[in-house]
Amino acid sequence: MAVRIRMKQMGRRHRPFYRICAMDQRSPRDGRVLEELGTYDPLVADVDARAVLDGERVDYWLSVGASPSDKVKVLIKKYGAEGTHVDKQRAALDRLAQQRGTRAAAKTKAEPEAAETTDSQPPAEESPEAPAEQNNP
Repeated sequence: MAVRIRMKQMGRRHRPFYRICAMDQRSPRDGRVLEELGTYDPLVADVDARAVLDGERVDYWLSVGASPSDKVKVLIKKYGAEGTHVDKQRAALDRLAQQRGTRAAAKTKAEPEAAETTDSQPPAEESPEAPAEQNNP
């Protein structure tokens, strides 16, 4: 069986997302996968944070004879276990996590403030009790 390391397309229209997978060469693009080795999101703003690879597993598949596709070969060269941009990638992923963390923190801060504003409003009159009082003369 000839194994290729290639991208499997995920996501939706106008929002692409790819998984980097080890697959049988004869299987279709989005077909059965032997192992998932990483992800590639082309819409991430920071170029170095787009690809995330499991370097040890990529090295294993290359050692047993798997051949990467052209695009995956470039990603392995840059972001593999001994890639040329690994330090830049770590810094970019840290920045991305920090941005997402601040957004999540801001979101959690906004939720209690919204809860406080709803608690400070006077309670509305309860409609079920009002007719009951009127019916008992």
